[in-house]
Amino acid sequence: MKKILIGTLIVVAGLFMLSTPNVLAQEPCESDFTCDGDVDADDVATFLEDFGRFEFNNPCPNCYDSPCPCTTDCDPPAPVPKTGQTTSSAAGDDGDHEKGVVWPNPRFTANVDNNGDGDCGDRGETCDGTVTDNLTGLIWLKNADCFGMRTWNNALSDSNGLSAGWCGLLDGSQAGDWRLPNYRELFSLIHVGTGFPALPSNPFTNVQSGYYWSSTGNYDHPGIAWQVEMDNGYVTLNLKTNDYYVWPVRGGQ
Repeated sequence: MKKILIGTLIVVAGLFMLSTPNVLAQEPCESDFTCDGDVDADDVATFLEDFGRFEFNNPCPNCYDSPCPCTTDCDPPAPVPKTGQTTSSAAGDDGDHEKGVVWPNPRFTANVDNNGDGDCGDRGETCDGTVTDNLTGLIWLKNADCFGMRTWNNALSDSNGLSAGWCGLLDGSQAGDWRLPNYRELFSLIHVGTGFPALPSNPFTNVQSGYYWSSTGNYDHPGIAWQVEMDNGYVTLNLKTNDYYVWPVRGGQ
């Protein structure tokens, strides 16, 4: 009796799978699984052979599971850049290993203004008041001290309201395009192999030696927020009611 029951269940399960293929199986994933530079029927065949999957326990492989570099619409990993430190004080320290993504050269580019206004420096080009970080893709205000020292709330509102016509901007930006950088964005500027300021060679103006506000608050103390000091790259927390410098940014993921 038990053998008959088990056999019946197997037959029913098999009929269920055959009659409802869309429940268990999905369409093949799309990617360059053959590594030939395109996505076609050969990739489907390779996928079915190497990656056959079911909906409930095996989703499409992401860029890093696939046999080829990322060729699908998925987010790339967040690479960790070098810190800039090249001097070693002990075996195995940062200056010894110098791990991380190499910075582009130049790291920063002052963006040219096609309207012929502003000043971009010694090449006689004109500047739109912005600087692009070629490592992160972030666009920073060229003038690192347009607003003076502000409370955290004022730093947020000043950054959010920034637009072309203010702070030397000729980039056509509108209110809402700019923001106060988060802690990681602000700290990404820091070059720990130098100081006063702790920035790589750059075209910025009016970089102050004090602390700059980030938009990142402290998780369990709503009255304080993170900030970064530009002389040596110190990071600290401070009361949002205190006055510190403001450096707006736009762009980024």
